[in-house]
Amino acid sequence: MPIRLPPLAAVRAFEAAARLGGFQNAGDELHVSAGAVAHQVKQLEQWLGVTLFQRLARGVVLTPAGRQYANALKPLLAGIAEVSEQVRRHSDENVVTVTSVPSFVTRWLMPRLGSLRERHPQIDMRVLASLHPVDFLHEGVDVAIRLGPGPYPGLKADALLDECFSAVCSPGFLAQAGTLRTPGDLLRLPLLHDELEPRIPEEINWPRWLQHFGLNYTGPLRPSFSHTYLTLEAAANGQGVAVAADVLAGEDLRTGRLVRAFPERVSGPYRFHLLRLPEAETRPAVKTFCDWLLGEARAAQAQA
Repeated sequence: MPIRLPPLAAVRAFEAAARLGGFQNAGDELHVSAGAVAHQVKQLEQWLGVTLFQRLARGVVLTPAGRQYANALKPLLAGIAEVSEQVRRHSDENVVTVTSVPSFVTRWLMPRLGSLRERHPQIDMRVLASLHPVDFLHEGVDVAIRLGPGPYPGLKADALLDECFSAVCSPGFLAQAGTLRTPGDLLRLPLLHDELEPRIPEEINWPRWLQHFGLNYTGPLRPSFSHTYLTLEAAANGQGVAVAADVLAGEDLRTGRLVRAFPERVSGPYRFHLLRLPEAETRPAVKTFCDWLLGEARAAQAQA
């Protein structure tokens, strides 16, 4: 007899909405709209013949049937995730999946992957750029590199790289900027801004960087860019001065594509951490990658 199952995409949408308390939060996790989640849940309700959520003016609340269904699904889905991960890892022993924020991937990790390939050709990398908190099992991620204060309960975490922020621009822009004697002289130049990520609200930006030198910045916060690598591209193309962590600007500083407008640097409140599940390094490929990454980070900090 064939197994009669409900639409599994709808089940996943319902589980996320039940766990996170609403369609909007579930949509954020699943990278779809709240309306798409609502549609999936409605489809599941029609298949089951019961109402799972009570729709209210300010959100949704699980019905008794919905609560019963959610509680029953939790161990079943966890079991599916666990056995799927075991099978996936067995078939892809040499594949290491790493995720980090887009700017770190493009500006720090990618330039170094050639070295990894030369030293450990048996490792196949899968690199993901993302900002959201990582669900290692559900997303099939082995290693995450995240910026934050820590700690990270339930994970093995190593401090990877500290942040020090410099004012940077292209050599040509600096040559045309005139004499710059103090950081205050930057206020007469076009400043390029990052849009702050809500999860790292205390990150160094132009107002905070200038405040370290006793300057109160009340100027415009435009032009702005959604990711630091875009801000740095604008700076490298002579559009103004950016304030950026040496972790992300370091390769361009090394090659001379960018230069520091001033030697002064400001320490940031966060650091990059290397995160993985405690059992992740039982796989030799993951252990090799983590050891290589920590070595690269130590070498980069020594050169900073």
